[in-house]
Amino acid sequence: MTADDLKRQAALRAVEYVREGMDVGLGTGSTAEHAVREIGRRVREEALHVRCVATSNKISRLAAEVGIKVVTLEECPQLDVTIDGADEIVLGTLDAIKGMGGALLYEKMVALATHEEILVVDGSKVVKKLGDHTSVPVEVVRWGWTRTRDTLRDLDCEPVLRLGADRSPFVTDSGHLILDCRFPPMADAYPIAKAIKQITGVVEHGLFLGIVSRVVIATADGVRVVERDWS
Repeated sequence: MTADDLKRQAALRAVEYVREGMDVGLGTGSTAEHAVREIGRRVREEALHVRCVATSNKISRLAAEVGIKVVTLEECPQLDVTIDGADEIVLGTLDAIKGMGGALLYEKMVALATHEEILVVDGSKVVKKLGDHTSVPVEVVRWGWTRTRDTLRDLDCEPVLRLGADRSPFVTDSGHLILDCRFPPMADAYPIAKAIKQITGVVEHGLFLGIVSRVVIATADGVRVVERDWS
């Protein structure tokens, strides 16, 4: 199976946690798109009634196309469940890196408003330490961004301005830039997360720590679910 096949399998399993009458967060990215399409199918064919908050304009448009009722976070400030993807995840802690799809600010706002955050991944996203393969996306204000970049370098990382397909700077839905920050593998990401947020000019970062409730993982051997022990 291809990586996309695995993502779809995991997304279909995650959608099983969506129940009648729930308020649901919709993540951004290729994995989340599979979940959105499956929720839309259930809405159309099974008369499932849910309200959904989308984490990007692209996902909002897709949700509307497949028949999902889309509302804002202001209209629905508390969500039952959110289904999203991840770029890296450590199974022992369920800490993750997200944001390669460019929606990390809205994804984190929705995650923090959610009772149960579910991440959907294929086996290639499972790592021993955050930063093993992936940079940490950091969303920054455009004004003075080079100074923010230079300050981030003091944290022992190399920030690179993300570019779009046309080679111009990628701009988020909220009008900001993204610096992809390559850190050495992190034994403890919490001090790094705190230090990033303390930099003036930083809006948000893609370290999702202590947030995820459950991860659904698809590999060639099948789909498995790992849950956080909150005790």
